[in-house]
Amino acid sequence: MSALNREEVTSVPQGRLGIIALRGSEALAQKINDYIVGCRKDLKYEHKNSIHFEGYQKDSYLIDVSLPRFSTGEGKGVVCETVRGYDLFIIADCFNYSVTYPMYDIKDADGKPLNVPMSPDDHFADLKRIISACAGKARRITVIMPMLYEGRQHKRSARESLDCALALQELESMGVSNVITFDAHDPRVQNAIRISFESVSPTYQMIKALAKSVNNDIKFLPEKTMMISPDEGGMSRCVYYSQVLGIELGMFYKRRDYSKVINGRNPILAHEFLGDNVEGKDVIVVDDMISSGDSMIDVCRQLKGLKAKRIFVFSTFGLFTSGLERFDEAYKEGLFNKIFTTNLIYTPDELLKREWHGMVDMSKYCAFIIDTLNHDESVSVFLDPVQKINDYMKNYNLK
Repeated sequence: MSALNREEVTSVPQGRLGIIALRGSEALAQKINDYIVGCRKDLKYEHKNSIHFEGYQKDSYLIDVSLPRFSTGEGKGVVCETVRGYDLFIIADCFNYSVTYPMYDIKDADGKPLNVPMSPDDHFADLKRIISACAGKARRITVIMPMLYEGRQHKRSARESLDCALALQELESMGVSNVITFDAHDPRVQNAIRISFESVSPTYQMIKALAKSVNNDIKFLPEKTMMISPDEGGMSRCVYYSQVLGIELGMFYKRRDYSKVINGRNPILAHEFLGDNVEGKDVIVVDDMISSGDSMIDVCRQLKGLKAKRIFVFSTFGLFTSGLERFDEAYKEGLFNKIFTTNLIYTPDELLKREWHGMVDMSKYCAFIIDTLNHDESVSVFLDPVQKINDYMKNYNLK
């Protein structure tokens, strides 16, 4: 168990804990830091004055860094305080498009300065800059990249780049010891590297958020509720939910037009359903991300056509790249009841205000993982939280 939920410390930390938040990750890092500070401050242990525990209890574990930009758009990374001997955790939200920077004095039509939004490539370059700035001084470096950079470009099916594997290999060559991500599009990409790679699923947090959202008015029984995968690629994710909750499973498969390529992909002609009867049942659709949302809305529309009762959507990452209006219309149409996403990546205020959106806070979970790894202990309880889910469901069913 982690030091965050035990009364005494029984193992020596790997090194002084340091958390670095790259641009756009500050809010999540601050919440993680607050959890660790609060828990360690109340912790009592007999080795408090030991040299091995120097700096163990602090007011903040955040390390100050700077990522300035030149007028050409080029950047550099600066670590503003010592990290020698530290066990560093670098948090990088590569999909925070709200972060901007000036470039070539670009102006809009009214002559006002116009900043350039940071792309995932920019964020990943900043990550490498900070790792480089540490220059071998840290004892160990762990990269926490909630949504894996280039995670959807995980395999080669033609003469195309293999971006995700190359990015991971770059991190390995720079001295990174661990890479932690959440709900990787395809965890098998870890085969490209020799260092530790963990893909964590927010299963437990999603189930709790759903139960709380509907005031415990949902029955996790085979005849009442059903798990649905929106495509064949997400089946393993849904199989896990189905087995730990003991409910039925169904899936859609995408019928594509392989004679065309639009935006690098074969367009989807239709979603075909495979599974048991969903009539009168609550349905939970699970996917790793919502990008434009076209596929998810189509799946919800077909489920409603099959007379599903209520439809809830679990999506670790809510990108909503084509805006929220289409989801507003789908919600008014009654196609779904709630969409749950996590705070692992940037969430605009507009989304937080939506009645149909449910936020799943993962900061405490991340704090558990960081604290446990700092003590060099097993994180298997976080990777496979079956026991926690079973305990929760036992209490839930009693209620």
